[in-house]
Amino acid sequence: MAHSFTQEYFQIPVVTRAYTTACVLTTAAVQLEVITPFQLYFNPDLIIRRYQIWRLITSFLFFGSLGFSFVFNIIFLYRYCRMLEEGCFRGRTADFVFMFLFGGIAMTLFGLFANVFFLGQAFIIMLVYVWSRRHPLVRMNFFGLLNFQAPFLPWVLMGFSLLLGNSIVVDLLGISVGHMYYFLEDVFPNQPGGRKLLMTPDLLRAMFDRPQDPDYRPLQEEQQGGDLQQDDEPNN
Repeated sequence: MAHSFTQEYFQIPVVTRAYTTACVLTTAAVQLEVITPFQLYFNPDLIIRRYQIWRLITSFLFFGSLGFSFVFNIIFLYRYCRMLEEGCFRGRTADFVFMFLFGGIAMTLFGLFANVFFLGQAFIIMLVYVWSRRHPLVRMNFFGLLNFQAPFLPWVLMGFSLLLGNSIVVDLLGISVGHMYYFLEDVFPNQPGGRKLLMTPDLLRAMFDRPQDPDYRPLQEEQQGGDLQQDDEPNN
């Protein structure tokens, strides 16, 4: 069984595997009281004045203590991160890492003004947003009650968060950054006079990309995401 689990684990695409594992290990460390959330949250003053640079990363890794909220966040993270990596970013790991960097930097800058302490949930919403806009015809089902097409998914999640009495600032942050990436990557370059503004650095390509297989065909991930069966919404 352990061997089977190891095989399955290493079949997960590298970026999804690394990010999901980091989130799980961070939460485990907090549960075991090795570290505390106060050492992880986004605090510009401590980053600038105390040089606690790690907070730029750890604020994306913690989703709260173990519980339903954590499980739902991890489910959403794993599902949509993996579908992106195995779908439209298949064979383009450097571009996927660059999207992570773009999203992380943009959220950090917005976080300076939004008074958000943990940015992981916003990052998940960004992934969901990009996936949903690139699969506009996929039909989704939420709670077995609501049927809609994929582009409405981030807004449905935000509405559900609002019904639960949670702040929607994090959701709006994720949607905003997701739309920025989608517009700059997919929309603006195809407009009259438009051009590609997001260029993946050659260093990332050298680190992550392998020569393309001439027989490569993009994965038809529409077949993977036709029904959203998660009766959940990531919340902190």
